[in-house]
Amino acid sequence: MFEDLHRKVYKQCHLWLSQVYTFGCNDDGALGRSTTREGSETTPGRVTLDGPAAAVSAGDSHTAALMTDGRVFAWGSFRDSSGLMGLTGAGPQPSPTQLLESVRVAQIASGSDHLACLSDGGDIYTCGCAEQGQLGRVAEVFAKRGGRRGLGFVLEPGIVHCKRVRGKTIQFDKIWAGQYVTFARSKASGDVYAFGLNNYCQLGLPQKVHSAFMPQQAKTFDNKCWVKINGGQHHTLALDDQGRVYSLGRKEYGRLGLGEEGDDQASPTLLTSLSGVTCTDVACGSCVSYAVTEEGAAYAWGMGTNGQLGNGNDDDDRWTPERMSGRALQTRAVLRVSAGGQHSVLLAGDRPPAAAAPGDPSQVSSTTDAAGLRPGVAENGVAASACNEAVPATASS
Repeated sequence: MFEDLHRKVYKQCHLWLSQVYTFGCNDDGALGRSTTREGSETTPGRVTLDGPAAAVSAGDSHTAALMTDGRVFAWGSFRDSSGLMGLTGAGPQPSPTQLLESVRVAQIASGSDHLACLSDGGDIYTCGCAEQGQLGRVAEVFAKRGGRRGLGFVLEPGIVHCKRVRGKTIQFDKIWAGQYVTFARSKASGDVYAFGLNNYCQLGLPQKVHSAFMPQQAKTFDNKCWVKINGGQHHTLALDDQGRVYSLGRKEYGRLGLGEEGDDQASPTLLTSLSGVTCTDVACGSCVSYAVTEEGAAYAWGMGTNGQLGNGNDDDDRWTPERMSGRALQTRAVLRVSAGGQHSVLLAGDRPPAAAAPGDPSQVSSTTDAAGLRPGVAENGVAASACNEAVPATASS
């Protein structure tokens, strides 16, 4: 029954997603539309595109849309430690601007200030801030705004070159991004390659590697088929094809979900507290983590400020996964989760009347939603791989 609901809602969301709506802070044109009318930033507004969109991704001040025909449009701006960079050589773009005009793109993923695009041929293109190595194609000497090569070197999307394996160029079938990191999965072997910030071993690379400026195989991810990887500020979550959730990186605030006595982790570490459920999605905010189960339950853990964990007015940190509750979720099954620096979003569908939320009913609060501190309702291609798994095409953020 839940699988039928999942397919129904996914289809509805796919049709809805053919039009892109944005809301929030419009600094540097991140919303891709005019917000001169009072209140228009906080109300979903349509972005004008010349065709249907298949996926979207967003960072701190930029947004990208992948069209159904493989074109990519982006708007807003990237930033680095010196401030505003612009989206292209012409500066910030307040309306959609096409990137990679000669490349057909299959997937997009956004970090805080970088964008990764996967072509339908398995090549990765990146642009944006390169300071932590997240572009995977810019040597450290050029990481600060392109060095002597100029700003255009990092703002113009460029291809990421990976070391050949047995004389063959590595092609990829999945990409994922975190705030300052990028992950990619080899189509042939399922191996995970990573680049970007590794100061807490969040890439799964050796501790001596503070930042990886070129792709490196993260061997700590070997021997499993990874369905999704997502990164926060200093931590990473990974979901395997058996529905198990792993975490690595920095432990502070409970973001790893391994308990108060847990340590920083240099390799993917199983969250045993979720061993009794099968998960279908994971996501990271800056210092928070989320997981969604096949039964439609959502779990959250990490820093408790800003109401991101959806547990009401309680702002305590959560060191292990805790099920999200609230009136909006009593009759709904959660399908997907996404998180930003200070907010989170759940995609949910109505459960059939006979399908009450699984678990102890006492754990589902009937408290009135207040100030967004409990989950509330907002108003107004299949890729085959060496893992033999099938996942709907999506964007990452």
